[in-house]
Amino acid sequence: MAVGRTVRYVVLGLALGAAVGGAAVYFLLRRSVPATKGSVRLEGLDSPVEVIRDRWGVPHIYAGSVRDLMFAQGYVHAQDRLWGMDLVRRAASGRLAEVFGPMALEADRLLRRVGLRRAAEAELEQLAEAMRENLEAYAEGVNAFIDGNRNRLSPEFVILRYRPHRWTPVDGLAIGKFVGWSLSGNWDTEIVRSWIVERLGPEEAARMEPGYPVGAPLIVPPGAECRGLGAPLLEELRKVQELAGARGGGSNNWAVDGAKSATGKPLLANDPHLPLQMPNIWYEVHLNGGGSNVIGASIPGVAGVIIGHNDRIAWGITNTMTDGDDLFVERINPKDPRQYESGGKWVDGEIVREEIRVRGRREAVVEEILVTGHGPIISPSIPGEERALALRTVVAEPSQHAQAILLLNRAGNWEEFREAVSHWPAPTQNFVYADVEGNIGYQMAGLVPLRAKGQGLVPSPGWTGEYDWKGFIPFDELPSVFNPSTHYVASANNKAVDDDYPYFLSAEYMDGYRIQRIVELLEAKEKHSLEDFRIIQGDLYSIPGRELAEHILGLQPASEDAKRALNFLRVWDHQLSPDSVAATIVEAFFLHMLRNTVAAKLGPLTDYFVGKELHPAVPDSAYLYRSASWLLSLMKEEPPDWFDDRSWREVMEQSLEEAVAALRRSLGEEMSGWTWGRVHYVPFEHVLGRVRALRPIFTRGPVPVGGDANTVAQASYIGSRPYAVHSFAVSYRQIIDLGDLNRSVAIMPGGQSGHPASPHYSDMINAWRWLEYHPMLFDRRDIEGQAAGKLTLMPA
Repeated sequence: MAVGRTVRYVVLGLALGAAVGGAAVYFLLRRSVPATKGSVRLEGLDSPVEVIRDRWGVPHIYAGSVRDLMFAQGYVHAQDRLWGMDLVRRAASGRLAEVFGPMALEADRLLRRVGLRRAAEAELEQLAEAMRENLEAYAEGVNAFIDGNRNRLSPEFVILRYRPHRWTPVDGLAIGKFVGWSLSGNWDTEIVRSWIVERLGPEEAARMEPGYPVGAPLIVPPGAECRGLGAPLLEELRKVQELAGARGGGSNNWAVDGAKSATGKPLLANDPHLPLQMPNIWYEVHLNGGGSNVIGASIPGVAGVIIGHNDRIAWGITNTMTDGDDLFVERINPKDPRQYESGGKWVDGEIVREEIRVRGRREAVVEEILVTGHGPIISPSIPGEERALALRTVVAEPSQHAQAILLLNRAGNWEEFREAVSHWPAPTQNFVYADVEGNIGYQMAGLVPLRAKGQGLVPSPGWTGEYDWKGFIPFDELPSVFNPSTHYVASANNKAVDDDYPYFLSAEYMDGYRIQRIVELLEAKEKHSLEDFRIIQGDLYSIPGRELAEHILGLQPASEDAKRALNFLRVWDHQLSPDSVAATIVEAFFLHMLRNTVAAKLGPLTDYFVGKELHPAVPDSAYLYRSASWLLSLMKEEPPDWFDDRSWREVMEQSLEEAVAALRRSLGEEMSGWTWGRVHYVPFEHVLGRVRALRPIFTRGPVPVGGDANTVAQASYIGSRPYAVHSFAVSYRQIIDLGDLNRSVAIMPGGQSGHPASPHYSDMINAWRWLEYHPMLFDRRDIEGQAAGKLTLMPA
């Protein structure tokens, strides 16, 4: 394979370089690190732009117009992250195989079918002229860097022997849609759920569904608890029997007003949870010019700031977990595969031809995609799926995502903030708000489908029209609250409102433990400081771990090792800290008990429940993240018909014995060394770090960490690949002080630069690990006092 040969040649070159001295290798890596001092003349600028980088590598960009500001952001993004930008746009566009060969083909096939780039191209045509000009300016900035540095590109381009093609406005829109689809998509869960129904029938399948627990906190109104029974699952699951013959990121945010703040003004915290990688998905930036003065986390490739504050307001986001994907089972005309049934007759679909270039192959792989009234048929890309499944996703809907970001960055009050996020399409987000006047608020924003019938939990009949979308929930009817009497707002991917809300939002929320703990800590003190918020963001207390430990301590295991394990639990403080042995035992017990419980019903489908991915483009299954409260409820109830020949106590004791034996095999005989951090760590892996010889250059792990999916400081693992953090974890932290914006702080795992030889490639990892932060420098005087370099971009 061409990619394999390329990597082998590079490894050989690196080995030769090491043999004659490390200087040559260092030079190859160092030469791509961009200049951050001096000046450079660039085609496309109207006026000079100053880029002051502080000692943490954060650029503070000062421009005279919005256009120059967007141009400079594109240039700076490309300076530090061009290869990562190119990687994500290739993923969004289904063009990974051009670089990585056949190993990436299946992901490309699916993404070509979903058609995010086609949707981005259509969106660009609908943008207002001013917005299109901003995106064009951003793209010009990226291209200005590419044109001026063709012989100084990132080492990944050299290793993989290709050059980036020119950036376009469509690239940024496609990246936004790809990130949105990654967070809002649940099509794979719908397929697995339908397989479960086919195996068990609707009644038993409903028992396997982890619902949001009664008594767990809601978002609106703050302080309320869930009392509903959830979506009417049984009726929805019965649809699958009718079709026989025919299967997100997590985050935390909260804010308190002046009554609960030690400063007398609001404090706002946010820590989005995404898979961790090198480099990080986020990039910190400060944009000043053309009426904007905003700082926070951006996504390289996308113009503007996604999370942060300006000089009047601050905001943070979490995923709402609303259902933004629906699958429709289509009837295809057996005499003409270009037609599908609709309203009792055959109608012509649109045929889209996609040619996928694969490195190492002469001929392109051709996908002919039938697009129905619901969307593209994606099932030919899904192993084991024979139905013709069309995907409708909110991410492909016409939207104004770029406009929402720009308006949000410039909003000055609650009304302007709501106007900005009313344009936010997907993924649907929980926005927490605070301003310098002392107000706080919460607003759900995004497209939430209105379905004529059903909830879209399983694939629906596409030929009848009964389950079609009839529009979206009006923005003014989405959950919202302003200055609540609780003096706080908070969200953690939990259920937003109770079941008396007139619209269906979702049936797939994260477990309620993180929000429960956040609310406990917010209500535990009358007033909170920035330091209190820091402690909350790093909280490792495990509520489900405490309950699991209580069950385990009631067991009577047979082996001496299992009996010894109980001693660690008797003195456990219920913190999932990296140095805790009890944490390791409880997590291992949970996973074995979950697998044994699910296997009793699902048999060969068990792997999908505990984390196995359905497709290479989807890294894991969402069931695992909703399963702790479900399993604990079953362990408490002990339904007698669950296991054929064993009691619940016997299965729990079996699970403990299996867990201890597995830990002994992997960690050795000395139980005191079974610390959670030994098995639960962040790899901080780079794509090229998967090649052993390149790992020391690009990868910065393993880094031991605490927590799991249900601690405030989330660090999730995939059940099919325990216990390393290959899933969601804290990807960025910010705490905004609206009493003095200069006291605001942030940190992210990794660093600002995507260049391995840069001092800012991984300089924030230890600070992130130990819950330390850097200041979000906002005033120019403070910025210049902490400046590491100033680069002036001059018109050519």
